[in-house]
Amino acid sequence: MINPSLPNIPWEERPADCSDVVWRYSANPIIPRDLIPSSNSIFNSAVVPYKNGFAGVFRCDNKKREMNLNRGFSKNGIDWELEDTPIEFLCEDPEIGCFQYRYDPRVVWLEDRYYISWCNGYHGPTIGMGYTFDFEKFYFLENALLPFNRNGVLFPRKINGKYVLLNRPSDNGHTPFGDIYLSQSPDMIYWGEHRFVMGVKDGWQGTKIGAGPVPIETAEGWLLFYHGVITSCNGFVYSFGAALLDLDQPWKVIARSGPYLLSPQMNYECVGDVPNVVFPCAALYDHPSGRIAIYYGGADTVTALAFAHIDEVLDFVMGNTEL
Repeated sequence: MINPSLPNIPWEERPADCSDVVWRYSANPIIPRDLIPSSNSIFNSAVVPYKNGFAGVFRCDNKKREMNLNRGFSKNGIDWELEDTPIEFLCEDPEIGCFQYRYDPRVVWLEDRYYISWCNGYHGPTIGMGYTFDFEKFYFLENALLPFNRNGVLFPRKINGKYVLLNRPSDNGHTPFGDIYLSQSPDMIYWGEHRFVMGVKDGWQGTKIGAGPVPIETAEGWLLFYHGVITSCNGFVYSFGAALLDLDQPWKVIARSGPYLLSPQMNYECVGDVPNVVFPCAALYDHPSGRIAIYYGGADTVTALAFAHIDEVLDFVMGNTEL
């Protein structure tokens, strides 16, 4: 397994009166909507270890309500400094270098660089793919799939010699449906061998689902946090749970939590530009201690942080599985 030791990830012990498997940081939200002068909101963002601290790619919707990606840095994973101008991706082909929007990034260290995937506007939403070595220069590779697609999440290593990408086929709007699929590639450019992973179920994940942070490799399988949506009488409600995928054939689901792990209940999750949303995009995992720090968007407006122990999450998923 490739999980590194990350003893400096942000952490806060579970409150004495809390029995939840996943618990919130007491000082949430860690990033307000107006951290930089241009922003209307900062949410659904990705964080990775970098040098002696952390770096990230952040969804920053500006005051024209344009959706774009900005870089940021932090020493402790909680207090962030973000660039006020969006990332400029270097691209050899101007036809695909032009974009309509960029949002909901994920970032993963894979082989020798940091790969970034995001929802890219190219005649509709699809999965943009790029990389950086140093969070200074960013390079655009290609759009991985045809529109319409969202929630592109790479695995942190090749599986059976191939790059592997989770994704969620959709439509051109605020999709009222969606299941998780998997695609494979020899080179990060050409994607095929598509496989169905899992679909919607009753309750909190009855309308659509989508992959969240980069999967975490465990001895039992790939641990995947994912969001699920239920359509209430007042609109969509986004919660998140977890599933366990086979290590060698990750389109095969070993276990899947029936109950959610976290749902919108706090004011910063229930009130904002899009009410009633918790949307995880990144997870930091310290293998020796089993600690996980989960970054998630609240109400499509702010960025928040939650914590868990991996053994407890695995026990929860396998003990409450509903395939």
